[in-house]
Amino acid sequence: MSESLLPNIVQFIGQIDPFDKIPKQALRDLCTHIQITYLGKGEVIDLCETGKEKSLYVVRTGSMEQRKSDGVLRARLGSEDLFGFTFLESNVNNDKGYKAIAIEGTLLYVIPNSALQSLFKIFPSCAEHFASQAQVRLKSALDVVWSNKEKGLFIRKVEDVASGRVAVVTADQTIQSVAHEMRLVQRSSCAVVYEEEKIVGLITDRDMTKRVIAHGVSVDRPISEVMTHSPLTIKPDDLVLHAASVMMQFNIRNLPVVKDNKVIGLLTTSHLVQNHRVQAIFLIEKIKYAGSIKTLASFTPERQAIFEALVEGKVAPETIGKVMTMIMDAYTRRVIQIVIDKLGPPPCAFSWIVAGSHARNEVHMLSDQDSAIVLADDATESDRIYFKHLAMMVTNGLASCDYPLCPGKFMAATPKWCQPLSVWKSYYKKWVANPEYERLLNISVFLEIRTIYGNSDYETILRDELHQNIRSNREFLSSLVNDAINTHPPLGIFNSLVLEKSGENKKTLNIKKYAINLIIDLARIYGLAVECDLSATDERFKAANESGMLSDDAYMNIIGAYQFILSFRFSHQLEALKQGSEPDNHIDPNSFGSFERKHLKDAFRIIADMQDAAKVRFGSR
Repeated sequence: MSESLLPNIVQFIGQIDPFDKIPKQALRDLCTHIQITYLGKGEVIDLCETGKEKSLYVVRTGSMEQRKSDGVLRARLGSEDLFGFTFLESNVNNDKGYKAIAIEGTLLYVIPNSALQSLFKIFPSCAEHFASQAQVRLKSALDVVWSNKEKGLFIRKVEDVASGRVAVVTADQTIQSVAHEMRLVQRSSCAVVYEEEKIVGLITDRDMTKRVIAHGVSVDRPISEVMTHSPLTIKPDDLVLHAASVMMQFNIRNLPVVKDNKVIGLLTTSHLVQNHRVQAIFLIEKIKYAGSIKTLASFTPERQAIFEALVEGKVAPETIGKVMTMIMDAYTRRVIQIVIDKLGPPPCAFSWIVAGSHARNEVHMLSDQDSAIVLADDATESDRIYFKHLAMMVTNGLASCDYPLCPGKFMAATPKWCQPLSVWKSYYKKWVANPEYERLLNISVFLEIRTIYGNSDYETILRDELHQNIRSNREFLSSLVNDAINTHPPLGIFNSLVLEKSGENKKTLNIKKYAINLIIDLARIYGLAVECDLSATDERFKAANESGMLSDDAYMNIIGAYQFILSFRFSHQLEALKQGSEPDNHIDPNSFGSFERKHLKDAFRIIADMQDAAKVRFGSR
């Protein structure tokens, strides 16, 4: 190893997990053993080859793809990615091996097994990271991810991480002019393509190589002929974790950051690989490739560990809800796909939608299933039998993964909630026009809907139907207000907390019934009043504030109250989990001190004030 190259290598290796956690001198000693090799496009490293020392490979520049012995793609790798470590242990016999192929000129750093083993003796924790079994590596990630430095990823927004460099072009520009814009003007690896002020495509430098140069396409042709159509985008205030999940789910490397239909930046995989070994991402990846319901069910302890770590880490409660929702989304999609693999392809278009806390991105350890199926209007009776089986198998599958069945049977397995689009539209029309008790209960569940699998257009159509019906019957909002103010925040005349008066939870405070649900109801009313298409409680209040319906003070007060109460509930549930008990929403007032009592009462007063304001604004019969 040339001494002149060593500092550059040490600096590069030192930013890659887990090498970033070992002392500089030990890292320098390891790097003295590194060999540098260059692979031309198409050159192969056969990791099944016997008779030579196994090594760990680090991609410095370029890109590789791994293919199994049967030719199936295993993974694609770029700068800072590692491969070869599953072969570092001599007892590995459950993997048939794979080959690594350079898909462009690639520079590799090669770390011999002997050098790694010397490092492992001094730092055993590094050995777990490179263990051959995935569950051991994942446990290692679960153990180490919660350093103070890495905790912050959960509360970081996309805008904090994304690059501001992105080319913006139009669909009729030539390939050459777009390439010029990308390279010489913006120095960006990606261009977002607009047509009539609408984002219609995306093109990357890799696409230019594969779709233009490789096929000899004239650079005078319009970029629309080679771009990726209808690209996925991300919002600046979305979680980095959400962006990483989207990239993994759809196997993409670039996400334009869009606000008000304007591209303000670009998020790439390189933004996410620097020390972001987030345990939720590992679990979502495992869920994605689980082969059976039984395997999915075995992940419950990891899901609980993530919840506990988030709460202990004092992560914002709305963020905890989003992370747990992403995990429930992953479970639901995978169970649906496993069932479809068994039943065969769906006979007609459909949408699996979720409702309640799942739709609001507010999942927690007690969240049950609220779901429905929307079928195409041309669905036959035979088609409906297929979806009846699908719904039963999916809901039971999720139940076996510790997502409880809905006690009220608001699930796709209930025939009433597995209907064609036209029937669902008639439901919304009837519920809004005559919001009697039972119908109000029905629509309260399905006022928040979100597509998990299938045709997402149905969700949009139903939401538009809802808004249109409410515009025609403003009395509906006053009906919701009547329902929302039937329960009062828990403040008694002697300034003591209102407790459950009977039953097994006697002398406890039901924090869900007397606080959380009241806030959710109020957010729903204000959100519908301003026709907000978002379902999350905090997003609905924000929309009402931005529209001028909710003052800045009222907005800040209710958001502060909501966050405190959610944190309070999460802490209570965390304590139950640690003690091996079933988490619930019933809190013994003797378990909290004057600090909690004072802040809870403040929060309850804020809820009561907002109930009064809603009464005045929307009317109460």
